[in-house]
Amino acid sequence: MNVKSLWVSIGVAFLMVASFVTYVFSEEPKEEITLEEVRVVATPIIEGNWVSDYANRITTVSDRQIEDLNALDFPSALRRVPGVTISRYNLVGSYGGAQGGAIFIRGMGSERPGAEISMLIDGRPSFVGIWTHPLMDMLSVNNLDHIDIYKGAQPVLFGNMAYGAVNLRTKRMTEEGFITRIRSAYGTYNTLDEWIEHGGKKGRFDYYLTGNYKSSDGHRRDADGEAQNYFGRIGYQMIDNWDLSLTTSRTSSWADDPGVKGSPQPPVTSRFGLRDQTFDLTLSNKYKIAEGFVKVYYDDGQIRWKDQWNGVGPFDTNTDWNNYGIRAQQKLRLWTSGEITLGYDYDVYGGKSKEVRFNRPAPPTIRIKELEDTHFYNSAPYFAVRHTFGKELQITPSFGLRYNMSRYFGNDLGPQAGVVLKYKDTEIYAQYARGFNLPGVYAVFFYELNFGQGDKWKELKPETIDHYEVGVSQKITRWLKADVALFYDSGEDRLVFKVPPPRFKNLESYRTRGIELTATLTPWNNFECFVGGTYLSPNPNDLPYAPRVTLTGGISYVLWKRVFINLDSQYVSSRFVSNPRYPSAIPDKVDSYYLLNGKIAYRFKYATQKWEGEVFVAGENLTNVHYEYLKGYPMPGATAMVGASIRF
Repeated sequence: MNVKSLWVSIGVAFLMVASFVTYVFSEEPKEEITLEEVRVVATPIIEGNWVSDYANRITTVSDRQIEDLNALDFPSALRRVPGVTISRYNLVGSYGGAQGGAIFIRGMGSERPGAEISMLIDGRPSFVGIWTHPLMDMLSVNNLDHIDIYKGAQPVLFGNMAYGAVNLRTKRMTEEGFITRIRSAYGTYNTLDEWIEHGGKKGRFDYYLTGNYKSSDGHRRDADGEAQNYFGRIGYQMIDNWDLSLTTSRTSSWADDPGVKGSPQPPVTSRFGLRDQTFDLTLSNKYKIAEGFVKVYYDDGQIRWKDQWNGVGPFDTNTDWNNYGIRAQQKLRLWTSGEITLGYDYDVYGGKSKEVRFNRPAPPTIRIKELEDTHFYNSAPYFAVRHTFGKELQITPSFGLRYNMSRYFGNDLGPQAGVVLKYKDTEIYAQYARGFNLPGVYAVFFYELNFGQGDKWKELKPETIDHYEVGVSQKITRWLKADVALFYDSGEDRLVFKVPPPRFKNLESYRTRGIELTATLTPWNNFECFVGGTYLSPNPNDLPYAPRVTLTGGISYVLWKRVFINLDSQYVSSRFVSNPRYPSAIPDKVDSYYLLNGKIAYRFKYATQKWEGEVFVAGENLTNVHYEYLKGYPMPGATAMVGASIRF
């Protein structure tokens, strides 16, 4: 048994012992639920779409959808959401150095280094401080209560790097009592998924613990990977309206690069390793006329990217980063039907990076690159105000503004305005937002160590986007609800690589426009169907990760109150896949694909017992089609997984 497996076993054993002791000695038994009580079927694919009072269109995926999709990681949980596409190499473990693990929203999110989509965990930013993009293995799905996906620019609430945003909400015990769940699953290519969680609440005190371990040999040579995550939360209600919560998580993962199929393989296999530790202390309040929070966070991580091949010899890159900051927000309802939101964010991010060659002398023409500890910061106050006019017919206009102050790139304004109209079962909204995306610490690395341009990176400007969106949500009948959204994005000053001399410049402009439709049908209490689709028209037409058509469908069906059947399907049209930072590269194009996936679960519970269980079988790519997310990286054919879980 290796050291990692030993620590996994110790962690799982600890959680199991704690769970059993709490189960045995808990004073208050749970309320029993008999088999005769009706279970509500979960909506397939997504929990639903909704529009906030500030005209933000948000799609929510709950833990029930994550489980029904048998999603092993974050991209798997979102890849069927309308308007969302992904890229990856392996079944388990995200190879974060390139396109081996990423998500894209309506064509946004393809830039590496850097990113256009803000990833957050409970409102705390999550990304590599130097390269300024998120890593998917830092975002474990086993900790989550739900995920909120914002599909347009969000300058006011989330600020920099938010052409779209994904906010992961972690689990917390909110009801008195205790809960424990253990899950184990095994599948094709020796894919393993082990998961345990335990939570409790007693009076003003609550806690939640999770641990999970995933591994796979992979569907190709050198497509193996491993990921493990541990999460803990402690909460305490200090007084009736004030709450203190501390969360921490530790992630460790690695993934190999199987390489382009059919191409000569380098003499070494590149491995991308990640370790990340986070802390989040949040003090929140909730009154009738006010609610808000103050959050202090710290994120310490490292990347060990081993055996990269540059055509001359292998080398490693060691990256160490730490991000920290404070985020505060207060909503004030000082007058009837109105609200003002005041907030302040202070974020510091960066670290150091170095090329390492153990017993590998570098050729004279290759210079060892080392970035000393370097950090950027953003300081940003913001506000938003809205007011609702009318009773039966409600009209809610809103306006917000963020003023961002950067250490090196000056000051930027992020305005946002919207209006929401509600009448009975009809909801109409319109929104405008201007987002901005600052150059990251990666610019220092490239200019000083690759380009030989010194501090000329300070001449770069932020990338910007103007986002327009209008939409309608209509409950047509008791069993049918539909949504439609029209959107238009205009991006300016995108950073692209130019020579001579080698440098980044704010040169490129692009446009995307499209329409997104979804519908949910619930003709019976035990059956629900979801369909959705997005049409994109990008300009230029080779804009990466912007497929013209994506279609998604799914059904959830409960048979005999015990058998839960979930089917989902997805069609993605052909699309270009390349890094827009380097337009001189030949744009690769991958073909369209259609996937069919399913899961059948049998759940059982007896009135005389305090526990309930589930056994399931799940399959992906049931029609065994050939498809790729990246040119030369075929994904697996039909795969299967069987598993069981117990909850008490």
